[in-house]
Amino acid sequence: MTGMDGDDVRTAVEEAVGFLVRVPDPAAPVLDTDVAGVVWHIGTCLHWYGHDLVMGRVDLTAGRWEPDPDAGYGRLVTGLASWGEVLARVLDAADPGERGFHPWGAPDPAGFAAMACAEVLVHTGDVAEALELPWAPPSDLVSAVLARLFPGAPTGQDPATTLRWATGRADLPGRPRPSSWSYAAAAG
Repeated sequence: MTGMDGDDVRTAVEEAVGFLVRVPDPAAPVLDTDVAGVVWHIGTCLHWYGHDLVMGRVDLTAGRWEPDPDAGYGRLVTGLASWGEVLARVLDAADPGERGFHPWGAPDPAGFAAMACAEVLVHTGDVAEALELPWAPPSDLVSAVLARLFPGAPTGQDPATTLRWATGRADLPGRPRPSSWSYAAAAG
C-alpha cells in the first residue's frame, strides 16, 4: 500500500485550485453539470472523506446537502481549498490503523488520502478536457494514486492518462476502456 497522507491532498488541491481559478467560464458544461458544479462536487468529496474517517465505519450518506446557488464560483473554489485543508489535517492527526466508511470498503487514512487525490485530479482533468485547456497533474502524485486505488492498472504509460483510463475517461493503446470501475479503497 502506498502511504499517502495530508501533504498529498494539499498538493492535489493546490494544483487543482491553481488551474480552476483561471477557468474563464464557470458555467461551461462539464459532463452532466458545469465547471462550478464540478468544483462543488470535489469540495463535498473532500468534506465527506474527512467526516467519514473521523466517524469511523458509520454510514452517514443520508446527511448530504445541496449547493448554495448564490455562493459564486470564487467561494466554491475557496470551499474546495478549505475542505482540502480540513481533510489534510484530519489525515495528519489520524492513527494509521483507523478505518472509515466508504461504500467500496473501509479505508484507512492513506486510502482516504488516495481517494481525495483521485477525485481532485480526475475531476480537474474533466474540466480541462471539456474546456480544452492544458493541465497536467504531478506524475508522482498520480502514480501514487494509481498504486493505491488501481493496483492492477498498467504501468509504463503516462500516469495521468492511465488514471483517466482507469476511471473510464480515456483510451490506452491495446486496452479496452473500462465500462465500470471502483477504487480499491479498503485497507489490506
